Amino acid sequence: QVQLVESGGGLVQPGGSLRLSCAASGIVFSLWAMGWYRQVPGKQRELVATISRSGSTNYADSVKGRFTISRDNAKKAVDLQMNSLNAEDTAVYYCTAGPSDYWGQGTRVTVSS
Repeated sequence: QVQLVESGGGLVQPGGSLRLSCAASGIVFSLWAMGWYRQVPGKQRELVATISRSGSTNYADSVKGRFTISRDNAKKAVDLQMNSLNAEDTAVYYCTAGPSDYWGQGTRVTVSS
């Protein structure tokens, strides 16, 4: 059974930082591309970032230069470092494997003063 468990969400002020983490189980982690998506209520889910098996990364234009995705194959974990957060980053963030075959339950990020 594949499980992706996110952590690290919360409330942060504009300009602040958060680091999301995702622990994976039930997959041979090193063989899977991983990703982070986000969704605002009433809107479609949006790709935030992906990282390939080899470590190549891809980012949405809206987060380039502010967010960094990384993976630790030994820990079976993928992180998303988010800097310079603004209100438009407020969403539920989902960890994915595949990078969209399997989804976690999501962690909420709220950027507000």
